[in-house]
Amino acid sequence: MYVPKHYAVTDRSKMLDFINKNGFGILFSHTGAEPMASHLPFILDENGGQEGLILGHMARANPQWRFADGQEVLVVFHGPHSYVSPTWYQHEDTVPTWNYVAVHVSGVFKAVEDRAGIEDIVGRITDYYEASQPQPWQADFSTDYAAQMVKRIVAFEIEITSLQGKWKLNQNHPESRRRLVAEQLAAHDGDNDRQIAELIQEDLG
Repeated sequence: MYVPKHYAVTDRSKMLDFINKNGFGILFSHTGAEPMASHLPFILDENGGQEGLILGHMARANPQWRFADGQEVLVVFHGPHSYVSPTWYQHEDTVPTWNYVAVHVSGVFKAVEDRAGIEDIVGRITDYYEASQPQPWQADFSTDYAAQMVKRIVAFEIEITSLQGKWKLNQNHPESRRRLVAEQLAAHDGDNDRQIAELIQEDLG
């Protein structure tokens, strides 16, 4: 990812917190006859491996895991994003742009095919995302139905080797223009626009 220094985030805890809050990402791998990508839910295991693990699962019928196993892969976690009109700056020499937040994680992919390992990872993912529900659903792996479902998926862990964070929030503009952008975005109805406005305001302090 191209990250100019004024957009770069190097605070590891900030990037990990972002991953925890934006766990639906894209897994990219570069092996096989062509590039492969899968949109998947992930969870972060900060205590696994030397630098942490990314855990997930996919359909066994998805060929990506076979090519990716043992290889370096990339997972992209994307957050809010919004269009910025040059008219908001109230200055002539400006152009349109797009503000966004993203974290890229590189790491080594390891497929988990044994039933116990699959159940462990799927159970952890389920518990993580169900935790916010009024009555969290729990996976019961003792049923015949669950056994059939487990056969159809492959779990995996990605041992993190590097993290890149990019918070593109008009930092290349003066504070006065950034405040104008935040005001415009805050007045919009879209969640993405309002979230970007909040991030700009937080960055300005």
